[in-house]
Amino acid sequence: MSEERLLEKIDSPDELKQLTLKQCGELAAEIRERIVQVVSRNGGHLASNLGIVELTMALHRVFSTPDDVIVWDVGHQCYTHKILTGRNSRMDQIRRKDGISGFPKRSESVHDAMDTGHSSTSISAALGMLEAKRLKGSREKAIAVIGDGALTGGMAFEALNHAGHIGDDLIIILNDNDMSISRNVGALSSRPRRGRISSTFSSISIHPVYQANKRFWDRFFAHVPFFRRWISMLRYRFKKGLKAMLLKENIFSDLGFEYVGPVDGHNQKKLEKVLNRVKRLDKPAVVHVLTCKGKGYPYAEEDPGSYHGVGQFSVTDGKVDKKSSLTFSDCFSSIMQDAGALNPDLVALSAAMISGTGLTQFQQTYPERTFDVGIAEQHAVTFAAGMAAEGLRPVVAIYSTFMQRAVDQVIHDVAVPNLPVIFVMSRSGFVGDDGETHQGLFDISIFKSIPNLQLLAPSGAADFQLLFDYALQVKSPVMIRIPKGLCSFSSLLNQPVEPGRGVFIHRKKHPVLLVSLGGSFDAVEEAANLLARDGLLTDHYNLRFVKPLNESLIIEDFSGYRDVVFVEDGVREGGVGESLSTFFCGNAETAFHYLGAPDLFPAQATRSELFADAGLDAGALVRVVRKLRD
Repeated sequence: MSEERLLEKIDSPDELKQLTLKQCGELAAEIRERIVQVVSRNGGHLASNLGIVELTMALHRVFSTPDDVIVWDVGHQCYTHKILTGRNSRMDQIRRKDGISGFPKRSESVHDAMDTGHSSTSISAALGMLEAKRLKGSREKAIAVIGDGALTGGMAFEALNHAGHIGDDLIIILNDNDMSISRNVGALSSRPRRGRISSTFSSISIHPVYQANKRFWDRFFAHVPFFRRWISMLRYRFKKGLKAMLLKENIFSDLGFEYVGPVDGHNQKKLEKVLNRVKRLDKPAVVHVLTCKGKGYPYAEEDPGSYHGVGQFSVTDGKVDKKSSLTFSDCFSSIMQDAGALNPDLVALSAAMISGTGLTQFQQTYPERTFDVGIAEQHAVTFAAGMAAEGLRPVVAIYSTFMQRAVDQVIHDVAVPNLPVIFVMSRSGFVGDDGETHQGLFDISIFKSIPNLQLLAPSGAADFQLLFDYALQVKSPVMIRIPKGLCSFSSLLNQPVEPGRGVFIHRKKHPVLLVSLGGSFDAVEEAANLLARDGLLTDHYNLRFVKPLNESLIIEDFSGYRDVVFVEDGVREGGVGESLSTFFCGNAETAFHYLGAPDLFPAQATRSELFADAGLDAGALVRVVRKLRD
């Protein structure tokens, strides 16, 4: 390796294009070292980024962003892209407050074509951008990079179908690393068993000579009189039969794409050769690239699932820093184990998030009762509805931000027929380091208006267990929202569940009542303790229910207080606070105040920083109460 690091010389793709292939190999090693060092300190998506280094370099050497656009599906694999597009000096602040995002962000760089964070969107976005370019007379390219299981999402197939119909020269890079977050599932997930013949055949099909001859004979046979249609049909069937013999799986060809691959995703020379040929095509193409998730860092290569999204870890031995207390996902894992043992009809479902949602132990104990449907949230919800219709008790575990993708299915397939599906939405409320696209702030305002659906928000382990047991007894759909964070074992929350009513944590009939819900519990309790030290005593009420809310019981509980301050770990607009405020219209005795997340998309920061920025942390609540008492 040269004495001066190559990475220090790269400030844009222009410098990258000046390197030799040998230098590219050196640069790839430096980039992997940089990514490992940064993620070990900041946390982030490690394995996916290590696996896509050469492919990212090849894309930037063959194409010219921002004129050509690259849309990264999901976007968590964009670290190399950011390093190569002028942000290497800012990588130390990736995923931190006021730093750069861990996902593509248009406001951050002209090289980031789209803001992405959820899966299966790249083909639709790239196709839209390509068609806009063509309508404006531009011949620049649009490339969609899709992988990590995103092709299992239905939206990707909708876009493939449309792109094949349009027939313009969209380029799709299928980054096949055999993983999403949990290992890929589904009929399309297994890597194809293609040999050298199929790879050679697909490479020939994109050669300029082949394409020129193809265009010549297409034009020639188009002018043959009388037998034109018969000859065209014969040629089509012959080509289709030949491809079917040489290419085991050919869904892309059936949809009108030129299929190329599989290509070694770590062979820089081969990648650039293939991409340069695909660049000259005048039809849509899929380049199938095989990559190794976690490439270059042994611990991530051996266990890519654990190093997909990872917290701080030791570079030397790969050990991840573990929290000393249990998270809500850990509590859910324990609850599901106990519930599964008592109820043989209980089944668990997730959308490529078995480990992330806390279902790993349940899957190990009850593999036949655990279903990972891949990145397909809409299917997961309706699949669960079908199970419930046949008498099972499905528990669907999906992150709050991803439940946004299945709103119609919740309404149409679960709530309308009133089926007893339990949804456990983890990472509700402020989420933190993943930024705008992953906040779980909107679930309350989205789902609380749906008939038949109950929405609960436990604040700790005991509360979670009681509310889950309650949900099992309900014969209608129930959603349970849990935050990302530690799960308190406070015995103060171990009180019987009464539908539509909360519980008092402290009740001395002081003038001010603080009201918490789910993820705001710790901040409210801390504020109450801080105020007590200053002699400003308050009561604390935990709401538990988002829906139903028993108006008469809540008014009874809140009566006698001069001020009630409700703190919501969700958006203020359309939240629970708005519902509660209607109960106190015209009530001169009690002034109701509600606080929640502001009307914006919070960027990356820690959860505590986000609470503070929104004025919802303990310090802010103390100031609110002091102002009320003045």
